[in-house]
Amino acid sequence: MILALLLAVDAALQPLVKVDAKAVVLEHVRVIDGTGAPPREDQTLAIMDGKIAAQAPADAQRLDLTGRTVMPGLVGMHDHLFYPMGGAIFGEMAYTFPRLYLAAGVTTIRTAGSTEPYADIEIKKAIDAGKSPGPTIHVSGPYLEGPGSFALQMHALKSPEDARDFVNFWADQGATSFKAYNTLTRAELAAAIRAAHKRGLKVTAHLCSIGFTEAAGLGIDNLEHGLLVDTEFFPGKKPDQCPPTREAFEELGKIPPQDPRIAKLVAELVKRKVAITSTLAVFDAFTEDGFRRALTPAVLEAVSADTRTRLLQAHISRDPAMWPGLVKLEMAFERAFAQAGGLLLAGCDPTGNGAVLAGYGDWRDVELLVDAGFTPLEALKIHSLNGAVWLGEQDRIGTLLPGKDADLVVVAGDPSKTIADIEKVEIVFKHGVGWDSRKLFDSVRGLVGIR
Repeated sequence: MILALLLAVDAALQPLVKVDAKAVVLEHVRVIDGTGAPPREDQTLAIMDGKIAAQAPADAQRLDLTGRTVMPGLVGMHDHLFYPMGGAIFGEMAYTFPRLYLAAGVTTIRTAGSTEPYADIEIKKAIDAGKSPGPTIHVSGPYLEGPGSFALQMHALKSPEDARDFVNFWADQGATSFKAYNTLTRAELAAAIRAAHKRGLKVTAHLCSIGFTEAAGLGIDNLEHGLLVDTEFFPGKKPDQCPPTREAFEELGKIPPQDPRIAKLVAELVKRKVAITSTLAVFDAFTEDGFRRALTPAVLEAVSADTRTRLLQAHISRDPAMWPGLVKLEMAFERAFAQAGGLLLAGCDPTGNGAVLAGYGDWRDVELLVDAGFTPLEALKIHSLNGAVWLGEQDRIGTLLPGKDADLVVVAGDPSKTIADIEKVEIVFKHGVGWDSRKLFDSVRGLVGIR
């Protein structure tokens, strides 16, 4: 019951809670229900015992939300709890990132790979116990990686048997999904997928040594980032080996969106029910314009002084001129995939050059999906219901229907007409507890890059 949840919230966190009633009625509100249906104006939405209810008692707390929109909490499907610290080292943002996700209206995340898996698991426990604010976390295990990774924090698998044992060990610790990475072999990926599937768990991947079509044939459930990390079209691609990154991007940039090989890939992924996770924000930040757009005043206030200096002095990427074309290619691929019936997910991936932060990047993802040609309602559905479907949580979250968890966001304005209004978050309800978005943001000011 919601009363128990409220009592479980640590006393020190109560100043961050804006609505703490057992029963709440949101009046005169615009409702985007997350199904893709048009918004409904001047609605009444009731919350009772942490659930969306058909009605509430007469003594329920009532909020006049004239001019506001209520929509489902975002489901971030590539939302790490770590951040690049320089030198290919990633620091766990155990304090700041859970707060930033929740403040932005991201009520559920999948971590999509971990560099500090025990920390991720303990953060989840603290949030579930009401000791820390944050989204519901689906913890992915440590990266499934082979030898030669650029990231020192990643364990190198030695064999298919090692991959199998790795999956089983981390599933026992609490991982609910796994993410394969750049340099593992097809045999190792196949063994990891078999082990995960045997336990009813799923595997996603940011690949390089293995192409998308190969991974689909091995039974992968999800592919991260989309076409831009698929190396199967690289001339002279060798089995189980990564081509040089820059050369791979350059060659991919020569392929037009209407290339029949892309259409064939899309058809294969859809046939095999492989989802794609859009992470447009992290790619867009490699362009000159995207980098400037990502570093909003709010983002620069959130990071530490040292991190701010590093970001402002940072080179956008080694080859910023090639990225606008690559981003457009990725957008076209995602549109084609969704139009063909593929399950498109979304998440911010707060890595890259550091310009993308938790929460802020999720907003940017939704906005970029609209730039890619999706309607605002389609983009919101991608970043909420679609993620819930992949997680198997669609009966609990993702849409605003009676009986579902009251995971919802109150924003000023109308995101169905002006998608940038998703950034005007006022209250974030998670399991019926209404958190004050502004206070959550203020509580992490100047701390990203430290903790």
